[in-house]
Amino acid sequence: MLIVRTPVRISFAGGGTDLPSYYEEWGGLVLSSSIDKYIYTVLTERDDGCVQVISSDLKTLETVDRIERMHFEGTDLEIPFAVLKYLGSEVSVNLFLASEVPPGTGLGSSAAVCVNVLKTISVHLGREFSEHDLAEKAFWIARHMLRRPVGKQDEYAAAFGGINILRFSADRVEVEPVRLTQESLMDFEQCLMLFFTGSSRNSSQILEAQDQSVQSRDAAVLEALAELKDLVLPMRNALLSGDLDSFGHLLHLSWEVKKRVSGKISSTSIDTIYETARTHGALGGKITGAGGGGFLLLFCPKDKQQPVRQAMRGFGLKELRFHCDLGGTRVVYNDPFFDSDARGGMRWIFTPSLQGYSLE
Repeated sequence: MLIVRTPVRISFAGGGTDLPSYYEEWGGLVLSSSIDKYIYTVLTERDDGCVQVISSDLKTLETVDRIERMHFEGTDLEIPFAVLKYLGSEVSVNLFLASEVPPGTGLGSSAAVCVNVLKTISVHLGREFSEHDLAEKAFWIARHMLRRPVGKQDEYAAAFGGINILRFSADRVEVEPVRLTQESLMDFEQCLMLFFTGSSRNSSQILEAQDQSVQSRDAAVLEALAELKDLVLPMRNALLSGDLDSFGHLLHLSWEVKKRVSGKISSTSIDTIYETARTHGALGGKITGAGGGGFLLLFCPKDKQQPVRQAMRGFGLKELRFHCDLGGTRVVYNDPFFDSDARGGMRWIFTPSLQGYSLE
């Protein structure tokens, strides 16, 4: 049995500049953090030549014997089967997938699933990849095999973990960790609040429209993306200096700029909820991911959080408590002898003897 977990992420600034249409010409810059909410994959071996994938979140399963012939695009389980086809190795396994967060809620769960399954199968095959390779391969699968209009930040956040500055260019990605002391990290985490708006969304339409705007050189969109990029380093510096109030105000400014990228990023109801949170003490916030729904991230001093929490309950929003994750994707259990004989697992045989029973 092999168990792998991969974190989802929250992004603070620079989202949208990680799309190839933008960073290949102007360079991208993102500040994000993985959090301690995980995607899990449990792998066990089979002996019938088939692969079975079960998703507890989507409440679906699929069993196939010829993955290379399977048309998986557009199905609920397209990500794990795309990974299996991409790796091109014959395996006979069960894959059980589970998540601590709902899909389509702006926390980068699709990328985390892809990175997680890649890590699981590669470890099983003895072909472990570096964090950089995992992120690049997962991005290639999403962008080219599944034809999704995605950026690169989610894959890198999932693979590396931690609070990072991500620098994107046409030929490379640099991951620069933002290293906080334990006390500074605790102070920072205590100001972060996450509320589920109750709606999930398909980010593809928002990202595809942004892609088209960049490719057509829409001046307003390019200006907004440049401003988002310019906010990343001041936010990093505010974190490092412990100036959390400045971080909160910059997060608010980033959200205001982000909404200029597309009219679909926010909505009247989201704006009302956000302004109510600000009225009750939140310094800043944003809808996670591409926007349109999902989770609302708020940055709020600890002494103002209870009024904000009560105001959010008035809208029916549920809070998700979390901490930053510093580990990225990792194997949490690996025992090839558990419930398996395929790799020489121990077999217990009881035989009669003069003393009763012995083990061979």
